[in-house]
Amino acid sequence: MAHDEEQQGKAYDRTLVRRLLPYLRPYHRAILGSVLLVPLLNAFQLVQPYLVKVAIDRHIAVRDPDGLLLIALAFFLSLVFEFIAQYGNIYLLNYTGQAVVRDLRAHLFDHVLSRSSAFFDRSPVGRLLTRVTNDLEGVSEMFASGIVTLFADLFKLIGITAILLWLNWRLALATLVVAPILFVVVERIRGELRNGFREVRQRTARLNGFLAESLSGMDIVQVFGQEERIGQEYARLGAEYRDSAYSTIKYDAILYAVVEFFSSVAVAIILWYGGIRVIAGALTFGELVAFISYIRMFFEPIRDLSAKYATMQSGMASLERVFRLFDESDAITDGGTAAPVAAGRGADIRYDGVWFAYHDEEWVLKDLSFYAAPGERIALVGATGSGKSTTIKLLSRFYEPQRGSIRVDGVALAALPLQALRRRIGVVSQDVFLFSGTILDNVRLFDESIPRERVQAACEMVGLLPMLERLGRGLDDEVLERGRNFSQGQRQLLSFARVLAFDPDVLVLDEATSSVDQETEHLIQVALEKVMEGRTSLIVAHRLATIRHCDRILVFHHGELREAGSHDELIERRGLYEKLHRLQAEEV
Repeated sequence: MAHDEEQQGKAYDRTLVRRLLPYLRPYHRAILGSVLLVPLLNAFQLVQPYLVKVAIDRHIAVRDPDGLLLIALAFFLSLVFEFIAQYGNIYLLNYTGQAVVRDLRAHLFDHVLSRSSAFFDRSPVGRLLTRVTNDLEGVSEMFASGIVTLFADLFKLIGITAILLWLNWRLALATLVVAPILFVVVERIRGELRNGFREVRQRTARLNGFLAESLSGMDIVQVFGQEERIGQEYARLGAEYRDSAYSTIKYDAILYAVVEFFSSVAVAIILWYGGIRVIAGALTFGELVAFISYIRMFFEPIRDLSAKYATMQSGMASLERVFRLFDESDAITDGGTAAPVAAGRGADIRYDGVWFAYHDEEWVLKDLSFYAAPGERIALVGATGSGKSTTIKLLSRFYEPQRGSIRVDGVALAALPLQALRRRIGVVSQDVFLFSGTILDNVRLFDESIPRERVQAACEMVGLLPMLERLGRGLDDEVLERGRNFSQGQRQLLSFARVLAFDPDVLVLDEATSSVDQETEHLIQVALEKVMEGRTSLIVAHRLATIRHCDRILVFHHGELREAGSHDELIERRGLYEKLHRLQAEEV
């Protein structure tokens, strides 16, 4: 994904626009209304200089005040109708932009939710945040002052050119001789703007990624006294972003100044050549005034093109990156049609010749095979990096094995509906994540189908009742971001209550008691006896004392299953397990 950030694309990509069409179709009426208002808006604008011409030539120049009131009234009405058309056009454009971005944002977030863990392993959070926030805002701005307004400006340029040629084709040609030169210069500057806006987006993503990572790891930064270094790095990234922004500002200013210069040159030509024609009687004074007004109107959309082109470039670059994220194919497919087994009776689990690697063929699991009967308690032990946690991640289909198969109740995982499969598996890990909200929200994860009474019972079962009584508001007490107002042990107990509230068939414990004190661990062990009853349990443990009473213990070593048996059986074999057990006993 980092490589994709650096890729350069076209300034305007028809493929991207075609991909955007499905999001536009639901709002085709608003878009059509906005487009239909464009010629009306331009007509009311273009009629105003002509009314001034008529007032000068037919009344002011011949000293005839009759009819001036009527022309003034017509001029006023054109301003009123221009206001109405302008309001309607802007409102519909912004409405469409916000509606389309809302749908895009929802679709993009659903897409991200469906990615596998491998996708999140390689995708910095800052870049994902940039896609869902900054880039989509760029798309919204593209609608508000980009696509349709560019069409309106083109329509306006064509209308002004036609009027100028109709009024006096010689003066029109003499005036518009500067236009081809201007368009060449503008095109060169636009190329630099395109590159500049792409670089700004890249710098924004890097800045967001560094900021998200630094804030998440602020405790480590402060403990090791790295505030100054982190601050310097953030300042460096900020300076790179500033320099990129300066580049776009420079070319934007050049574009604006160039258009203003050529506009003034055109007016000078009108004053010189048109003035001669007026003196010669070949051109009226009213036509000269109208020409100056029209030529200024002609260069206005070209001058504003600097801002609109900047918006279009930014929006198109954002759209390109959003659709590139949509093109990420690393998803866990949900093609399962097999009916899930009713919850509450446990599940049998079978790993058959499973091979898995995170990168290429650097195998983390090698030919793994084992069977867990319904209600059986199986512990997975071994040194760090031996494959224990990977084994249980495959069960929830966070990753897919490269070889072999995993079955639940005799059905391959891929044949089960993904959400139904995960609903049957309750996972408690060492790193507990709590959301901002209430205790009730965090235990049932905002799922209102889980009754409050079940949440209360789950909390009582894991020993949280004293804490709830002490808090005062019980389940309605506030949980701050990431649960920072609770201790590690309390967060761990809340994660156990969460699992109980969802009532899974399979219980997975990944080092779930490694970060709690002995008193809290005792509470958890007591609760676990009730929790594991009737459920198939897979327990990844570092402290072997916590898994002595499991039905079976699987010993992993370098991705291979080396030993299996009960605690007593493995001790008698005097193999890897006995060695691990002896080392831990010596540490104590």
